[in-house]
Amino acid sequence: MNSTMEPWLLKSPTLAALSPHCLFPTKTQGDAPYFGCIVGRVANRIKNGKFTHNGTEYSLPINNPPNSLHGGFKGFDKRIWEVVEYTKGDNPYITFKYSSSDGEEGYPGDVSVTATYTLTSSTTLKLEMEAVPKDKATPINLAQHTYWNLAGHNSGNILDHTIQIWASDITPVDENLIPTGEIKPVKGTPFDFTAEKKVGLSINEVGLGYDHNYVLSGGEERSGLKRAAKLKSHSSSRVLNLWTNAPGMQFYTGNYVNEVVGKGGAVYNKHAALCLETQGFPNAVNQPNFPSVVVQPGSKYRHTMLFEFSTE
Repeated sequence: MNSTMEPWLLKSPTLAALSPHCLFPTKTQGDAPYFGCIVGRVANRIKNGKFTHNGTEYSLPINNPPNSLHGGFKGFDKRIWEVVEYTKGDNPYITFKYSSSDGEEGYPGDVSVTATYTLTSSTTLKLEMEAVPKDKATPINLAQHTYWNLAGHNSGNILDHTIQIWASDITPVDENLIPTGEIKPVKGTPFDFTAEKKVGLSINEVGLGYDHNYVLSGGEERSGLKRAAKLKSHSSSRVLNLWTNAPGMQFYTGNYVNEVVGKGGAVYNKHAALCLETQGFPNAVNQPNFPSVVVQPGSKYRHTMLFEFSTE
């Protein structure tokens, strides 16, 4: 990531700019809330850490009681990925690979995973995530968990940022942040970001803050990707447009960030930044009306994100 982009990304001081796994700030070793990483094998929450496939029940680690979150106690964010290819030049890229074994964190089957980060221009960063099950069907739902504060990493909270999300519906959640299975329109609710709106305008009406899956639809399409969100800091004039081929996006306003010591000794607290995690729907393995996240042997999981930066 070039130096002009770097201040826009809230990250720990030791986090490699293009690394798909997390390296934590020294003072909070093991506790950083997924800063900058790729989470999996299944992102987001799985109800009670259980799912059934082809008559077999699988039990997953309960690392976010009463649920399993972001792949378990040692998900993909806490694994060492191998650098298998990279190039420099005008459009540099780097490809990381990780091989997840059968039974790892309770998930069935061996899976080969790659993540390729490419600077497609001086103002665009593309991430292509792919995964191939070897011999068993398994749920796969990867998410990129960067926290964004476009005003700068030590500039306060993101409540004055504006955001537009190309989604007319959300998947509402219960008291444990598990989707109920419903799909409800955002119109007339605090969840409505169909037009550009301040993040903090209605945040007090949704409990601790936003931590909800938006059903992406209606956005402009480009090269097989649909526009998911536009984020803007009016203090810096920086803008991030996000494009993806994923069906959903978790909009998370850093509700559980608490005194994490990061870059330059900055202390990150609640709402210090936000996440735009494009994904399959949370708990889809237990909701037959949600798009399936189960991938069959011989098939390939593909998930692409394009981060487009500008000023206004």
